Amino acid sequence: MSESKDLLASVSDVSTETEFFSIIPDGYQKGKTRYCFVFGTVMSGLGKGIFSSCLAKLMQDKGLKVAPIKLEGYLNIDSGTLNPFRHGEVFVLDDGMECDMDLGTYERMLDQNLSRANFATSGQIFSSVLNKERHGDYLGRDVQMIPHITGEVKLKLRQLAVDTNADIIFVEIGGTVGDLENAYYIEAMRELAYEEGPNSSCFVALTYILEPQTLGEQKSKAAQLGIKQLMQCGVQPDIIACRAASPVTEKIRQKISLYSNVPFARVFSMPDSASIYTIPNMLRDSGIDFEVAKMLKIEDRLKLRQERKAWAQWCDFTDKIGAEKYDVTIAITGKYTTVRDSYASIINALEHAGIALSGNVEIKWIETTNINDENAAQHLKDVDGIIVPGGFGTRGAEGKIACIKYARENNIPYLGLCFGFQMAVIEFARNVCGLKNANSTEIIPDCPEPVIDILPEQKKIEGLGGNMRLGGRDIELKPETLASKIFAKADTVRMRFRHRYEVDPRYIDQLEKAGLVFSGKAPDHPIMQILEIPSHPFFMGTQAHPCLTSRPLRPQPMFVGLVAAAIQKRYENEKLPDPIKATQKVCI
Repeated sequence: MSESKDLLASVSDVSTETEFFSIIPDGYQKGKTRYCFVFGTVMSGLGKGIFSSCLAKLMQDKGLKVAPIKLEGYLNIDSGTLNPFRHGEVFVLDDGMECDMDLGTYERMLDQNLSRANFATSGQIFSSVLNKERHGDYLGRDVQMIPHITGEVKLKLRQLAVDTNADIIFVEIGGTVGDLENAYYIEAMRELAYEEGPNSSCFVALTYILEPQTLGEQKSKAAQLGIKQLMQCGVQPDIIACRAASPVTEKIRQKISLYSNVPFARVFSMPDSASIYTIPNMLRDSGIDFEVAKMLKIEDRLKLRQERKAWAQWCDFTDKIGAEKYDVTIAITGKYTTVRDSYASIINALEHAGIALSGNVEIKWIETTNINDENAAQHLKDVDGIIVPGGFGTRGAEGKIACIKYARENNIPYLGLCFGFQMAVIEFARNVCGLKNANSTEIIPDCPEPVIDILPEQKKIEGLGGNMRLGGRDIELKPETLASKIFAKADTVRMRFRHRYEVDPRYIDQLEKAGLVFSGKAPDHPIMQILEIPSHPFFMGTQAHPCLTSRPLRPQPMFVGLVAAAIQKRYENEKLPDPIKATQKVCI
């Protein structure tokens, strides 16, 4: 048996007589796909996903096909049950996968829709191995972390290579080196690089350079120890990105190079940036993209003419950052406002819309737990627009309703997302339709006027845990409405959902007769998905999370409309295009 066959065994070759265990998916071609592994040291939150997505973008611009994957150490099957206070927002993919917020960073930077194939947790890996063990797939072997768990990780990456036909797969390992739950991931990456052979893989370590205020200088010892820990796992980094509050000095980079065996040219500074969208420029200026291409020996695959065109488009976008003409303040009124990552996609969508409209969007964070009709004006009097974001549970719900009432009565541009859509229906039912007891059965299960409820057909499958609407859905738009106009008079639009409760169909006629327009609905179902108030300057809500599909070069129309309306409100004495025309100009 050849060396290649020894290392890359097919399922039928696996036996109790060999220690090599790397199940290879059908169609996999060794050497076709290269791998770039990204690790973090010293601490979490360094921006591994941002770095990986920015580097992937640079390689994509060069004409290479790239595919990212995030490997998480926690035992949850997905991110759906994680508390936003602990883990940031839950990002929902078009196929319904609830995953880590870094997948949002990849989608935005690469402008591509990802799937469950681009995300894995320890829970998924272990479940798959145990299911195979129960089916006898391991031919009586004792199932171990090595080679079976590591083999499953390698299979996941190679299957992604087959499915995407990628030139490079960017693999981000969650957490930090030294975390117990990440040890087998690191070992799997080491094994994969060994099996694939020379020039198949590139190892990148992100580290952090401390700069204690009391000392007034940068210190590299923590970074050195973190990198040494990675090397003790059998991984020699090829590139080291030094994260820091300010540019890392040459002296510190020299120290890192000396202690890590990494050439000085591949140890580069990655200081804090005002916008993540300027980081590709930072990496490109350092030449790290061509270093990766040389290490992986794929220079012959590069298309530099395509790169020039793609880079010119990106620079047109980044040149607008910091050159805004208008300042507006948008309030985000929610209950996770102390953790900004809980609303990462909303923040990015506002930034995309602001840059497209030459507007600098300042966010005012308002925790709604203690907001009511009496004090809402005190909190909202200085804002130009209001967003009520998604959320689950009762806390802060009445405060959100009070904010919506203030927006409706004072002509403040408003955008309600998911829970914000539902609360807008409740507010309108109470204060316009006269249904004083209107509420959601999520908040009051036995409320007498449940304008928001789980629909009967969903209740039938509640026992199966399947009543959450997840992922991409088509929305049928009503002609000549605000929704239709800002989406370029399209018949349908696709957005992503994550909710259980809907507008109860029994109340739709009453709400519409009072002036509420449901301008978007599910095709062939009485499920309302977009609402608006025509008499208001800009008042929209959607059961969807439109922020999930906003991209830097393709801002989401609802957010563009909100920001355009906010600019018009703030600068009402200037001749500005109305929000519909402004949105159509930017988004079409």
